[in-house]
Amino acid sequence: MAVGVSITDRAAEKIKELVKTGDGEGRGLRLKVVGGGCSGLQYRVDFDAQRAGDRIFEKDGARVFVDMKSLLYLNGTELDYKEELMQSGFVFQNPNVKRACGCGASFTV
Repeated sequence: MAVGVSITDRAAEKIKELVKTGDGEGRGLRLKVVGGGCSGLQYRVDFDAQRAGDRIFEKDGARVFVDMKSLLYLNGTELDYKEELMQSGFVFQNPNVKRACGCGASFTV
């Protein structure tokens, strides 16, 4: 099983693009798992600076920060970015998910 979070080329490019448009310096994408949604857990994505205790995953200068509690749920996850006609956004390929809700916004491990 993979350790940590892997980042696809598309996700890395989008992270760098979005960080550049903000106040950028030292910032990256924060991935977090929080309680909620119809299946019990959901992903939260935000731009943030590194915090004490974060694990940092990086690809081509794009940085992803994950706190240790969220890493328990995200270990082995691939982060991708999809841009489609009807919907665009970050997509998680998480091997820990046992069940997801119909809309894909929440999951159970």
